[in-house]
Amino acid sequence: MFTIRKATTEDIPLIHKMAQEVFPATYADILSPDQLDYMMEWMYSITNLHKQMEEEGHIYYIAFKGDIPAGYVSIQPEGEDLFHLQKIYVLPSFQGKHLGKLLFEQAVKAIKEIHPTPCEMHLNVNRNNKALRFYEYMGMKKVDEGDFAIGNGYYMNDYIMGLTI
Repeated sequence: MFTIRKATTEDIPLIHKMAQEVFPATYADILSPDQLDYMMEWMYSITNLHKQMEEEGHIYYIAFKGDIPAGYVSIQPEGEDLFHLQKIYVLPSFQGKHLGKLLFEQAVKAIKEIHPTPCEMHLNVNRNNKALRFYEYMGMKKVDEGDFAIGNGYYMNDYIMGLTI
């Protein structure tokens, strides 16, 4: 059984540590090692995690199996009726145990608490990421796609998925 709790800035080192395990494992077959390093710094350095939580409005939740961290999810308000599912990752040793579904449902629940009237949740997913099928299973639909410059000559080649909640 998993428990999920809202993260605080005190959890940033834990989120950073989990990301160091799960992010490269997720993208090793999709991105070059240099782009992986660049994106880890861009998204998961301690400094950037603080900025996300303290300045950019990211709300993180961490899942545990007992006291063992198992995964995380983050959402961010992006307008009056739009939220972005920024990150959702399950550590490799916990994949296949329905934790992704629980984290996804936590994101939807959190958005409904913040915004009880209908709104949209979007996320970006790499066009070659096997998680695309998971998001479709969870009811999301492709609403757009693009190649988004992220700096250093790198791009995120993503579908934008949407869900009305």
